[in-house]
Amino acid sequence: MIVLLGVLVVVLGFATRRNPLLVVGAAGIVTGLLGGLSPQRVLAAFGTGFASSRSVTIFVITLPVIGLLEHHGLQEQARRLITRFAGLTAGRFLALYLLLRQIAAAVGLNNVFGHAQTVRPLAAPMAEGAAERRHGPLGEKAREKVRSFAASADNVGLFFGEDVFLAVGSILLITGFVNTTYHTHLEPLQLALWAIPTALCALAIHGWRLLRLDRQLSGGTSGPGRSAAAETGETVK
Repeated sequence: MIVLLGVLVVVLGFATRRNPLLVVGAAGIVTGLLGGLSPQRVLAAFGTGFASSRSVTIFVITLPVIGLLEHHGLQEQARRLITRFAGLTAGRFLALYLLLRQIAAAVGLNNVFGHAQTVRPLAAPMAEGAAERRHGPLGEKAREKVRSFAASADNVGLFFGEDVFLAVGSILLITGFVNTTYHTHLEPLQLALWAIPTALCALAIHGWRLLRLDRQLSGGTSGPGRSAAAETGETVK
């Protein structure tokens, strides 16, 4: 039971807002040492884990491309594009993004969207542009709120959408563990079907939260740079 102290390291690290990578790494080292592994075996376990799942770092390849596009005005073009859709508010846009993210994850297209390739360069600037068109220039707190909701739309859509895809790693892990431990015959399709109601509930609940974002911004967009038109409630052209 002493090896569970590694969980305590994770809890304390996140509670004190430390770097997540350092927290998880420290927790792994503590767990390995308390479990009787030598430092060499702990290091070997880290190396083996990285080598077996190195595909998760494939997104790094996209970073130079995205950086080059942002340097040449990708975010400004995204803001300009969203202003052409007068009825698309920040909340409605993010709710639409949540729906598309969840649908893509449900059919196994996890890497079509994502924080690095979509949220930072496109989704967040477009949501900010929609909010600024409706509410005027955003204060720093309101801008961070829009960005956090953009990130949450991606997280929720992926987390609850990917379990509907029967070939995702989590579904295969669950079925493998249950069948081996309890000597049953659980099919991945059965878990995927049961994940659909959860995904729909997540879509409805978080979609409702995203739609409420516009009302929250209406009362919290005041800041040093807010225009007089925004203060009087006039539409910013």
